[in-house]
Order: sequence, then C-alpha cells, then structure tokens
Amino acid sequence: MINTNNINMLWCSLIIEELYRSGAEYFVISPGSRSTPLTAAAAYHEEVVKKIHFDERGAAFYALGYARATGRPAVLICTSGTAPANYLPAVVEASNDLLPLILLTADRPPELRDTGANQTVIQPGIFSHFVRWEFDLPCPNENIKPELVLTTIDQAMAKTLGSPSGPVHLNCPFREPLAPDKTEQDFSDYLKSLERWRNSERPYTSYSRTSTAAGEKSLSRLTMILNQTGKGVLIAGRLKNRDESEAVITLSEKLGWPVFPDILSGLRLGADRHYIVNYYDRLLLSKKFHDRFQPETILHIGDRITSKKLLQFIENNSVENYIHITYHAERLDPAHKVSFRLQSDIKGLIQKILPSLSAQPEEGWPALFVGGNKLINEYFEQTLGNETGLYEPVVARLISKHISSESLLFISSSLPIRDMDMFASFSGPRIITAANRGASGIDGTVAAASGFAAGWRKPVTLLIGDLTLLHDLNSLALLKDSPVPVTVVVVNNHGGNLFSFLPIARHKDIFEKYFTTPHDLSFRAAAALFSLDYYQPGDVNTFIDHYRQAQHSGQPSLIEIDIDREKSRNFYHTINETITNRLDELYG
Repeated sequence: MINTNNINMLWCSLIIEELYRSGAEYFVISPGSRSTPLTAAAAYHEEVVKKIHFDERGAAFYALGYARATGRPAVLICTSGTAPANYLPAVVEASNDLLPLILLTADRPPELRDTGANQTVIQPGIFSHFVRWEFDLPCPNENIKPELVLTTIDQAMAKTLGSPSGPVHLNCPFREPLAPDKTEQDFSDYLKSLERWRNSERPYTSYSRTSTAAGEKSLSRLTMILNQTGKGVLIAGRLKNRDESEAVITLSEKLGWPVFPDILSGLRLGADRHYIVNYYDRLLLSKKFHDRFQPETILHIGDRITSKKLLQFIENNSVENYIHITYHAERLDPAHKVSFRLQSDIKGLIQKILPSLSAQPEEGWPALFVGGNKLINEYFEQTLGNETGLYEPVVARLISKHISSESLLFISSSLPIRDMDMFASFSGPRIITAANRGASGIDGTVAAASGFAAGWRKPVTLLIGDLTLLHDLNSLALLKDSPVPVTVVVVNNHGGNLFSFLPIARHKDIFEKYFTTPHDLSFRAAAALFSLDYYQPGDVNTFIDHYRQAQHSGQPSLIEIDIDREKSRNFYHTINETITNRLDELYG
C-alpha cells in the first residue's frame, strides 16, 4: 500500500516497499525529526520488522550482527547531522568483512548545506571508500519520475549483495512537511507509470547474480600440486556454514593432512577428528616443533585467521606453494606469500577435486602434529580442569564445555577471541561461533551480538572484556527486549590485559596509565539499570552453576568475573612456559 498523503510519504513508501520486495525486511531505526518520512513509512508497512534503538552507533552494529547471521542486509534509518557519522565504525567493519548493509540517512535539503543551518553537515561522501555504492537522492518531487526511486533501490540491493558485498549509502534529503500529514494533492496520474509494478509483488528491476566457480585449468593445477605434496597443512580460516566445514574435513581426510582450525572456522569447537590440530597455536610456542614443521604446501581455505603465531610463522618461513581458496576476490595476504589463489564456492570446489586426489603424506608427517596436540590437551585437562580460580583461559575453556548445544557463541576482539582460540576444549558441543574481525575493533560488540542473536533467533553467549563492554554499555538496552536471550560473560580484569603481552609492557613508566587504563568499576549497577539478571561467581564451580542458570532462565543475563590482572599474567606465563618445555622435550 503506497501512502499518498504527501510527496515525502509517497517516495518513502516506494523506498520501503521496494526494499521489502528485494529481500530487505529488517529495519533498525534511530528516532529523529528529519527522518520522519522514512520512519513513518517503515512503521506503516505491516510486513517489515522494526527494531528501535536510540544510539546510532549501537543500531549500526546491531544491523551488522543481523547481516552476519543471515547474509541479508538490514536497513538503517537515521536523522541528519552527526547521526550518520555514528554509523561509520560499523560501516568500516561491514566493508572489511564483506557484510551487506543499507544506510538510509535523512538530510536537510541541498539549499541548506554549507549555510550554517542547524543539524546540517555534508553527508554525501561521509563514509568515504568504505561503501560499495552511494547515491544522493533528490528531494522528493512530483516532477521527477517515481521510477527513479525504485531503480535506485534495486541498484542499492544489487551493490550490497554483489561481489564483494558490503554497505551502501542512500542519502535522503527532505523538505517540509516531514510528518505524514495529508495534503490535497492527487498523485494518481503521477503513479500511472508504475501500474505494472503495483500489480505485482516483484522488484521493479530484477538483477541476475552469477555463481562463482573455478575453471578446469585452475582445478587441474590445484589437483596436481596437492598430489605432489608430501608435507602439507590445511589452514581453515573463517567458513560461512557447516557445509563448508564438513567439506574441509572430508578434504583433509582424503589428503591425510593436518588441519589448523581457526576459532571462527566451525572446526575448533566440538570437532574431535583425527586430523584436526586444535592447539596449533600453542604448538608454535616450541622452537623444536618449528624446526620440524617445514611444510611444502599450505592450503588456506576460507577467510582470515586469528592466531598471531601462525601469521608470524607464515611470514617468517618460505613454502613452495601457498594456496588460498575463498568465495570472494578480495586480497587476504598480509605476509605476501600466496602463490596461487582461487575464487570459488568452497564446497563445490572440494567436491569437484576429490575424485582426482591421490596424495599420500610423507611417513611420520601426520604423527608430528597428533602427539603434540594430545600432550597439550592432556595438560589443559589437568591444569585448567583442576584450577578452582577463575582466569581468562579457564573461563574460555569452561564456556566451550558448558555452553548449550542450542546456543551460539559471539566473542569480542582483543583477549577473549585469542583465549578461545588457544584454550577452548574440543569436547563440548559443536556450535556456530562469530566475532567482529573485519577491523577487529572493540566497538559495538554488545550490539553486534544482539543483532546476531536476532538474525539466528537462537540464544547467544557473548564472551567480552571489561573495556569492550564499557565501550558499548548503551547497547545493553538491546538485550532487554531481544526475541532470544543473550548471556553476557564479562571478564573484568580492570583494564586492558592484552597489552600485558605486548612489548610496551616493558616500559613501566607509561604502561599502566596510558595502555592498561586501570579502573575499579563493577557492572552490577549496569545490569540493574538495563534489567539484566546478574551473577558474580568467585570460583569455577559457582561459575558453572551460574552459567547453567543463566542459559536455562530464558532471560538476558550478565555474569561478571572479577580477575586480578597481576595473578592472571603469572597464570598465563606458567601455562606457556610449561607447554613450551614439554613440547621441546617431545620434539627434541
């Protein structure tokens, strides 16, 4: 139903309806005056889902989390001025991580730009090169054909879902009246040219999308390299779904190669398979292992990897072949080592090459990884399993074991994702895991986890650090009316503990004040402010009880774990030193 109360409402009705017909049905709206026509049109549309959030930065990350879960764009609506600027961090993340996002930013009319008019900034170009496409719509005007509105939306959808996918920006200036007040104008003649569109349920312009598949010559070259490799390793970066991760397992078993599974690959948690080397990052602590780990071929499937030690190994060592396979054309080669790159659907490519593979690993090659991986797991089971105090590695391992099989896991950047990558058990449930790793920022993490839960419509556990939570405290408001519960586990070490492992930590005169940023804050009052169930366990057994209660309650919850930073640093040091010594003995 097209609202014809006035020309602003007519255009905005066309915008919302065409977005809905094109598959964008989730709208995240931040209240404002200049955006009234857009908000009213979305509010009057009975089919689209509306989420209201007062903070544009949180709203944008919420939309990003939804896109990460569904692969479809959410639509953001905001007013003019600094409101669009608050979208920028999420736009950067979406651009780097190839996530679709549609930004509808209301604006003052062009005659008010650069005049000192209130709440007016130059909005076209505000997102720079981080958007796939942008368009500055004219102010709604009956002298401009309505087809412009529809074809612009269709182009925006094609761009946001294209290759590479990413955010698009439509700047929407409006003149008064902004409210959906009815005027005496008759728009029946104006809309005559849209009769075909109005009598259908399809978009005005349909875009055909082509699938990506590697050519036969590329597949032949790939098969030849794999069959000629005696010492190969398969790195599983972030994968899109369970089908891709199962295909990677099948490939590794056919090749007989060890698999290094990133925490976002879908193969790190709950995947206890012979060829999966869960603790590859800890193996790389040992120089003795380094000396024997000399692969001829690295086959990297999927997106970026978390482990800094693996990235350093790749950078500092030469391999004859570094092959990267992923679905998009964007470069992912920070060490500049990739010698052969294939853009393809991962599952389809693996299925095509499997019958042609006849590789046999060099004798003793798989055993090199199995023994060390087993040693580390046994040590973690003994040390972390018997530890009664709560430290970051212990918390990560406990969550990996006790998270509900019906839940999802969202992990914040900085130390939590590294802890989960390094210390998580593989004996727990196999679950979908996500994080904001496009730009690896700490901003918007609570909002992104909430949007991720809404997209999947499944409960989510969010593992987050204290500074990261402080950075997005407003977004706890999103959890109260979430359609599914989010359990926030905040590791409060009263500062940035990640910096303790960086070279700057040696500079004691400036380290504590300028990098650790210590604080004495607790999140109990924040939980009360946003009506979240609150827990504060003091030991392992209490944490397990509280975590189970929180997951089974069906309510949004915040579990705060208070950690002494100095004791934590010593705990990390002891673990790493012990593992290094034991691995050096094994590989000596």
